[in-house]
Amino acid sequence: MPVGNCSHFLRDMDGCNRGVNGYDGGVRMSAKIASIRAMEILDSRGNPTVRVFLGLDDGTTATASVPSGASTGENEAIELRDGDPDRYAGKGVLHAVANVNEQIGPALIGMEVHQQALIDRRMIDLDGTENKSNLGANAILGVSMAVARAAAISAGLPLYQYLGGPGARRIPVPCMNILNGGEHADNSVDIQEFMAVPLGAPSFREGLRYVAETFHVLKGILKDRGLATSVGDEGGFAPNLGSNEEAIEIIIQAIEKAGYRPGADIAIALDSAANSFSTDLKGHYDFKWSGAGPMQSEDIIALSRDWVSKYPIVLWEDPLAEGDWSGFRRFTQELGDRIEVVGDDIFVTNIRYIARGIKEGTANSSLIKLNQIGTVSEAIEAVRMCRDAGWRYFVSHRSGETEDPFLADFAVAMDGGHLKSGSACRSERLAKYNRLLEIEEELGEAALYYWK
Repeated sequence: MPVGNCSHFLRDMDGCNRGVNGYDGGVRMSAKIASIRAMEILDSRGNPTVRVFLGLDDGTTATASVPSGASTGENEAIELRDGDPDRYAGKGVLHAVANVNEQIGPALIGMEVHQQALIDRRMIDLDGTENKSNLGANAILGVSMAVARAAAISAGLPLYQYLGGPGARRIPVPCMNILNGGEHADNSVDIQEFMAVPLGAPSFREGLRYVAETFHVLKGILKDRGLATSVGDEGGFAPNLGSNEEAIEIIIQAIEKAGYRPGADIAIALDSAANSFSTDLKGHYDFKWSGAGPMQSEDIIALSRDWVSKYPIVLWEDPLAEGDWSGFRRFTQELGDRIEVVGDDIFVTNIRYIARGIKEGTANSSLIKLNQIGTVSEAIEAVRMCRDAGWRYFVSHRSGETEDPFLADFAVAMDGGHLKSGSACRSERLAKYNRLLEIEEELGEAALYYWK
């Protein structure tokens, strides 16, 4: 089915954004930025992050809060931290807050709020670095998100429709993280995320029910086995298991016990986050948490081929490390016609690296994380590049999140068809799922829900 929801924005990024929401005369684009300020708040891990408050001359106000990642790519935009050991172990963001209040704000006051691409470009130029290390991607993104939200409110449109156009109506399939390992947990599992994907559900509401029920059944199975039911950063359970493969098998057991068919009703997606167990970020690995030991790219490809043959896996994110471009390409050649192969740390939502991936056949999908690149318009540009190449794109949260549901609207606007936002617990994750429930109800019979 053609992807048409976000075509206006993707086609006209450099204009005055009159085409963003498909209205060429019905909405007056006259509201101007009147005030911008920021403050330091805490994210879901109890670490500082940035919240931005933005006001327009028509009385509109909006806020936005910035997420933070734990498993990060080397080429991500820089999240500015204070480095003061006497405050939050050096993780404070007062410098980023000051940059919003003292540099970004004054530079944007008076600009038309609907000029998203122009506003984002002005912040990028003001920063003057390739990775936003001067002002901080956390400072820039907070403002960029607040601008988009304020523009939508001023235009009298929901955010998903403002960004995606009047045809935005596809609700993403939730790829729910129900078991954690790697950097997101303190256990004996190397793979960072095991996700349940309700691709056989008739609607988002039902799909969310499928995986939430599976999550609770999984808890009971773990408890019956005497395993831990504590959760990791993104809300998935973090038990000590005998192997990575046992994690898949216990999830399949939970799917069946919940009354669903593995592969038909609920499939499995994986995020290896292979940077976390690579010894050189190229072709050498060590399954250190499970004790499986050293491996090379070909060993992981062979293991993955076996798993994809045995289990209902439909998506695999970062199976290899960010510097292992040749291994990533071989993985895609081997499995890319059977599953979605997603690049995260290797692409970091940056069109420079996505373009290389497209040229070299490195993957067939890119993860899209707003704070990896640092502005709303650059994230949309990454989506456009994927769509133009016939790739999929996978909108994602971060392990350090806030209660801000911006990501839910963004996922609907971008029409990628799937989203990962964590598990069926922790309110910062559920805020996104609950917002999607609202959007689906608002759209009524017009809402779409399908995997491909």
